[in-house]
Amino acid sequence: MPLVIAHRGASGYLPEHTLAAYYLALQQGADAFEPDLVMTRDGVLVARHENELSGTTDVALHARFASRRVTKQIDGEAVTGWFSEDFTLEELKSLRMRERIGALRPENRRFDGQFEIATFEEILRLRATVQREREYAAALGGRPVPPPIVLVAELKHPSHFAACGLEMTGALVRALEAHGGTAPESGVLLESFETGILRALKRLTNLPLVQLLETVGAPEDVRRAGGSQTFAQMAQPAGLADIATYAAGIGPEKSLLIPRAASGRLAHPTRLITDSHAQGLKVIPWTFRAENAFLPAEARSGGADRERGDLAWEISRFLAIGIDGFFTDQPDIGVRARAAFLERAEHPEA
Repeated sequence: MPLVIAHRGASGYLPEHTLAAYYLALQQGADAFEPDLVMTRDGVLVARHENELSGTTDVALHARFASRRVTKQIDGEAVTGWFSEDFTLEELKSLRMRERIGALRPENRRFDGQFEIATFEEILRLRATVQREREYAAALGGRPVPPPIVLVAELKHPSHFAACGLEMTGALVRALEAHGGTAPESGVLLESFETGILRALKRLTNLPLVQLLETVGAPEDVRRAGGSQTFAQMAQPAGLADIATYAAGIGPEKSLLIPRAASGRLAHPTRLITDSHAQGLKVIPWTFRAENAFLPAEARSGGADRERGDLAWEISRFLAIGIDGFFTDQPDIGVRARAAFLERAEHPEA
């Protein structure tokens, strides 16, 4: 059954990468949730979409950190702001979270200032707690033991952190070993855009690995991937065969599977799923979001960009071409869309 993965938690309803967003996603029925991981100056893994902090925290309001605003090269691009690797964990814990795309999710702004940055350790503890709750509820109801909650951890900018003297793989493996180990059945997937760290993890662990792919320009995506191939080359049969030597699946930007026509409507599917499955690779696209701004033309409502359209329709189109899971900001809609699709597949005459 295709996995419903909560993208940065239930980030359509709460600021992303908060413990509250992860918890809500699991209560909404998500099979999995995805923390993005960056590092602090003192070598602690924390959950942030980017190591630059001003987009999702109130760091700019803290006068004592004003001098730490700098410009750095991240994946070949100049980025100005405050960066996780310049802060200790204690300092990061003094910051408070805010909604990243407030213009499209104004209702999430009511939570600005309420949550602190979560560590990977705290995330693992949350997962274990919810797993115990699920197992207890199943036992009370006489149901089978539920499968492990799947944790899909993305390592962000590992080459950049390595250049800062911060090595992510060791910290990651140590944390996982302290919380159930790194066996394939532990329910953990590891992902990255960078090929180098995935190849390194292949030597360190037996956990399933996912190679992320996106649609960017050729010069930029060579730097992004940290290898010699562009993402476009990696999505070709020869590139997929190479990925299959170290990864169990790919996580493509969804337009690599079904592009959009000039009209904004979905076009014909590419061969990426067929070619990936031929190599034994799972295909888990990102990111499915309910707001009109993110939907194809035929799924949008008649309202503003921030209003919601028919996300379930878009998800069903991708399920129909054989995806093995998907990342979504609205896990509740994803769970319902999957259930409806499977029901139609089982009873096509209805």
